[in-house]
Amino acid sequence: MEKRPSFDEYFMKIALLVATRSTCTRRHVGAVIVRDNHILSTGYNGPPKGAKHCDETGCIREQLNIPRGERHELCRGLHAEQNAIIQAAVFGVSIKGGTIYTTNFPCSVCAKMIVNAELKELVYLEDYPDELSREILKESNIKVRQIRV
Repeated sequence: MEKRPSFDEYFMKIALLVATRSTCTRRHVGAVIVRDNHILSTGYNGPPKGAKHCDETGCIREQLNIPRGERHELCRGLHAEQNAIIQAAVFGVSIKGGTIYTTNFPCSVCAKMIVNAELKELVYLEDYPDELSREILKESNIKVRQIRV
């Protein structure tokens, strides 16, 4: 019999599953927002609703040879964290005081959104090279933890 997963393992494994919906050609990222151990919203990285997917159009970041962690505005897609926050807003779900589980450490744009959405905790799996994001989160009251699953 398999060991029952902790809530951290459970929600991160769900974030990993959510990431499989991504059509990004560089990285598949998933996010899950929870409060009181209940899922409020999920998101994965990809283009806006109705737009062609990056696996169809190609990646502008690859074409321009843009390194990881730089020039986030030069991308057709939204990030997983952005989509999770937006989906909560679309469906009228308050995420204030929640925890976001992400498969990758957020970029600075997502970090600012996480702060302003008043999430209380960020749990991530893989690192991402964005020092500004680390500074923004360090200045906030958001608890930041990296876990392994």
